[in-house]
Amino acid sequence: METKTHQQLHIFFLPFMGQGHTLPLIDIAKLFASRGEKSTIITTPANAPLFTKAIQTSRSSGLEIEFLLIKFPSTEVGLPEGIESRNWAETGEMAEKFFKALTLLKQEVERLLDQHHPQCLVASSLFHWSTDLAAKFGIPRLIFQGPGFFSLCAAMSVTLYQPHMKVASDSESFLLPNLPHEIKMTRNELPYFLTHQNSEGELFKLLGALKETEERSYGIIINSFYELEPDYVDHYRKVFGRKSWHIGPVSLCNKAEKDISARGREGSVDDVHECLQWLNSKKPRSVVYVCFGSLNSFSDCQLLEIALGLEASQQQFIWTVKKEKNDKEVWLPEGLEQRMEGKGLIIRGWAPQLLILQHEAVGAFLTHCGWNSILEGVTAGVPMITWPVFADQFYNEKLVTQILGIGVAVGSQKSEDGGVKSEASVKREAIEKAVTDIMEGEEAEEIRSKAIALGEIARSAVEDGGSSFLDLTSLIEELRSFGS
Repeated sequence: METKTHQQLHIFFLPFMGQGHTLPLIDIAKLFASRGEKSTIITTPANAPLFTKAIQTSRSSGLEIEFLLIKFPSTEVGLPEGIESRNWAETGEMAEKFFKALTLLKQEVERLLDQHHPQCLVASSLFHWSTDLAAKFGIPRLIFQGPGFFSLCAAMSVTLYQPHMKVASDSESFLLPNLPHEIKMTRNELPYFLTHQNSEGELFKLLGALKETEERSYGIIINSFYELEPDYVDHYRKVFGRKSWHIGPVSLCNKAEKDISARGREGSVDDVHECLQWLNSKKPRSVVYVCFGSLNSFSDCQLLEIALGLEASQQQFIWTVKKEKNDKEVWLPEGLEQRMEGKGLIIRGWAPQLLILQHEAVGAFLTHCGWNSILEGVTAGVPMITWPVFADQFYNEKLVTQILGIGVAVGSQKSEDGGVKSEASVKREAIEKAVTDIMEGEEAEEIRSKAIALGEIARSAVEDGGSSFLDLTSLIEELRSFGS
């Protein structure tokens, strides 16, 4: 922790209520606190347990960090009490009501700003009203964007130039205009809201309100580092003319094993111990880690294809399956766990992802290409098998496979907007091939070497003098001089 030589900044953080957004913003709050500033996170009662451990350990090490509770308007929009996270809104109707509730949080946040008078408000992009609210109190609003620079530039290219409107079919490829690299996509791969811009619903209303308020915001914080996507950091700043700061990978602020293992959700000590004990028995880089994030759910027929593909690859694996304990698991091939005993480990529910990826036994990561997972894989120096499902994940796949060259694609071809497909879109043969290629194929060693080198750069970026360390320093200095 740095010694305070200036007047301390007090910064408010307002994370979107979804695990993939909340976790990095907790880490960002810890980063500011580690520089001697005061961080206050605004959250709701049902989301508070996600913060508790991180705040306790940070405060015990001398950091000034806290969280304040606001009421989530569940009942006002017709949601059951306690549904306060996008992860818990399981149906389309519940999701609609959840997004409607976000706009009703303004009054509660305004009350806290008036009471505590912070010098800055860092709010997730979906809180479009926070730009005007910060202006009312004469402080800057910084946007926290979940994706990286490449994804933002690619999305901006599609929005500005509409290349997807110039092709005849959803499967015909088109070039993304005005980008540093030649990147081709299809309409099938684009986020749903970009190809259905005239659709109705709370999410589309919300997205429609974002652009103008984003342009009026003070700037944007990105969980990335310069060396990962330098052409796109420069492109975003020069071509779009927006202030931005790359301060990641922010997960690296978690250094103690207890902080890493508890990140997101604290599994039982026995669960974590079993997982690490299993990995400890394996040779270096011999295990494939399979995880598809906190929002994605696959149909039983797709889970069956994954199980059979992993078995056919004859590679060792840890597979985190998002299934409730009372599921009958009709997708699980009879006798698979017995046949794969000692070679494959299936974890139902939560797993300590950071600990798993950092373990020397892990040689590849089969991922849904969520930005947090991509950065965690990069930081660990682990090659990736990419299986995007929706949103920005198809953009992220292009970065990993085509620009960075640290992964292979499994062959997912259509964005499903987080929905569960009724049939398997990726077959066992494709899964077997991708797993085999990344572990022992002709190009495996070259891919692994690139991943390891990039991991070293990622870790140095947040150290004193690194690109992200310096960008955070620059941001803090700018916030100090705001309004002076």
